[in-house]
Amino acid sequence: MKPTTRGTLAAVITGVTAAVGAAATPAAAIGTVPVPVPLDGVSQSLGMEVPKAGLDLPLLMPGAPDGPRYVTGRLLPDRTLPRLPVTGALPGANLRAPMPHLLGDRFDHLGIDTPASDLRTLGPGLNVDAPLTQPNPDNFGLPDLKLPQVGILAPVLQTVAGADLGTGTGL
Repeated sequence: MKPTTRGTLAAVITGVTAAVGAAATPAAAIGTVPVPVPLDGVSQSLGMEVPKAGLDLPLLMPGAPDGPRYVTGRLLPDRTLPRLPVTGALPGANLRAPMPHLLGDRFDHLGIDTPASDLRTLGPGLNVDAPLTQPNPDNFGLPDLKLPQVGILAPVLQTVAGADLGTGTGL
């Protein structure tokens, strides 16, 4: 191969790699995979415009739980059963349906866009403490009795969801 051919081939491969990387970056940043819904065949077979649809499916990523930790005054560690964090995204959708000038000449479609939004969750956890205290020097080193303690750590869900409903020209 000539050097100019190699340089051209390298430039094309670099451009394709950059384009694929740029297209994959937004989906990887939020944790979703864009999925287009192919309805072009239905449109051609029926001879009319059909709705257009696209979805964003989430990728859930489990995190590392915060392990049990020692707390003075307790026999068993705090967070006996730790909560498992999971991050991902809420599914998103982009739907556009044709609308034959119901609202006037400038309105050809009705669309709803719900972008994928970040999602952070923590699973439920458990706190347990034994019915014994630490060794008591006044009681010859034997532990005292106390009421057992059990606590459930509630699950957590954090997200900010949004949607945009609109009309406009063209599909």
